[in-house]
Amino acid sequence: MSEPFGVRQAQAQRTRSSVLAAAAAVFVDQGVQAPVRDIAERAGVGVGTIYRNFPTRADLVTAVYRHQIDTCAALAPLLLEESASPFTALTRWVDAFVEFLVTKHGLGAALGSGDPGLENLHALMLDTLVPACATLLDACAAADELGPGITAYTLMRAIGNLCITGPDYDRADARRMVAALLVGTRARAEAPAEAD
Repeated sequence: MSEPFGVRQAQAQRTRSSVLAAAAAVFVDQGVQAPVRDIAERAGVGVGTIYRNFPTRADLVTAVYRHQIDTCAALAPLLLEESASPFTALTRWVDAFVEFLVTKHGLGAALGSGDPGLENLHALMLDTLVPACATLLDACAAADELGPGITAYTLMRAIGNLCITGPDYDRADARRMVAALLVGTRARAEAPAEAD
């Protein structure tokens, strides 16, 4: 006697969730190019199960990061509501974005690799995170806390480039450089005119 459809569907969802959790952990340890067999072993499934659920590496990477991207985007309005100033909210949001990027070893390089399968993830990040960042920048501009000509896409791209870590450039270096970048985005008070 076969299992009822609902039972099979629940088991399939548990397997998928297990694979996603295992992939997220392996990506943090080894990067997004980690061997699929390591993910399968950590999830307690066969490699074929991973490929049945996620036919390409790009499908798996996108699925793993979709929830984290949505969470980061949802943080923007919360920080605006609870922070002392819009620039403080922007700084805290950028900290969360940096944490997302630097713990995803190889994600920045993978996004810039031109892999057509990762275009979905790139589009998801743009469609979800750029508007969140723009909301924060708009609030900063309205409060005269932001220098002119700064767009969400350009700022996020600069942050992304600063978060590509390597053997001689680690998470702490990335955080320091992004903090310096943010200082440069602040609106400057005009210097008083010199008396004749």
